[in-house]
Amino acid sequence: MGERATIGDVAARAGVGVGTVSRVLNDSRNVSEDTRERVLRVIRDLDYRPNRRARALSTGRTQSIAVIAPFATEPSVVERLRGISHVLHGSDHDLTLLDVATPDQRDQQYRAVAAGDRFDGLLAISLAPTDEEAEQLARVGLPTVLLDCEHPDLPRVVIDDVRGGMLATRHLLQLGHRRIAFMGDVADDRFRFSASARRREGCELALKAYGLALEERYVRAGPHGRAVAHRLTDELLALAEPPSAIVTASDTRALGVIEAANSAGVRVPQELSVVGFDDLDVAAYVGLTTVRQPLRASGGIAARMLLERIGRPLGEPVEKMLELELVPRRTTAVAGA
Repeated sequence: MGERATIGDVAARAGVGVGTVSRVLNDSRNVSEDTRERVLRVIRDLDYRPNRRARALSTGRTQSIAVIAPFATEPSVVERLRGISHVLHGSDHDLTLLDVATPDQRDQQYRAVAAGDRFDGLLAISLAPTDEEAEQLARVGLPTVLLDCEHPDLPRVVIDDVRGGMLATRHLLQLGHRRIAFMGDVADDRFRFSASARRREGCELALKAYGLALEERYVRAGPHGRAVAHRLTDELLALAEPPSAIVTASDTRALGVIEAANSAGVRVPQELSVVGFDDLDVAAYVGLTTVRQPLRASGGIAARMLLERIGRPLGEPVEKMLELELVPRRTTAVAGA
């Protein structure tokens, strides 16, 4: 009574050998469907849970997935991690988070993952590998999936950041705004981030379609965070002819813009319209107009894609492009309203 069921208990109850139970657990094809269903039914009835150490020894797998993520406490990263964790919770794999806060840490984590046999797979969030790193991952045969970043030799789950920037800017243009600013990240090739630059490109393309250009005086970039966005907004509002609208590369930045506007006595949206990017939970709470991307769903999709590749030939890289949506709320209004 109260003792944990063993693989022998499952075999005895199902009327099969221990080897057959092991083959079912390892998803082997050398088991008939009737036998598989019977064994799985007994596993559920007995609430049997395989011994991870024993299974790792028998399969040669570690039952652990590495997730390399930048600034893991950032809301957008947390949402993606929730999606990943939800999928892995229903599998036999644990999640090992490798947080990255500096370019040196990024390089160290990639080297550590590719050098050893600690993990069955790698999921990289927003941190694209170099060609050399991608070659090393392929050399050691480590299944890898990229999320929110790209490499031509690896499967990936991404969004069209250029289109996202266009959606945000086009919304403002349709409201009659012409003095439109863009606020994003400082370019840093060491991290290999690309989303902010692509969203700026989308902003420029939308303006060009209206016969306009993104003026340099209306461009601001800095490290991610509300405090930095607050300072950059102060600079924009101090211009002789300040912008009537600001497109930001993230909801977090947009919140900093709104805080700065409130502090300066500039009314949002009557005097300044603001558009974010991501649609974090807080966006709906503050009424932020934003470009919605499926953060949590993207984590789940990437995790499932990785699990499908573990223990199988890696095959050709595939790309899953997720949809974006402009969500109008209270922070945008007709220019001059």
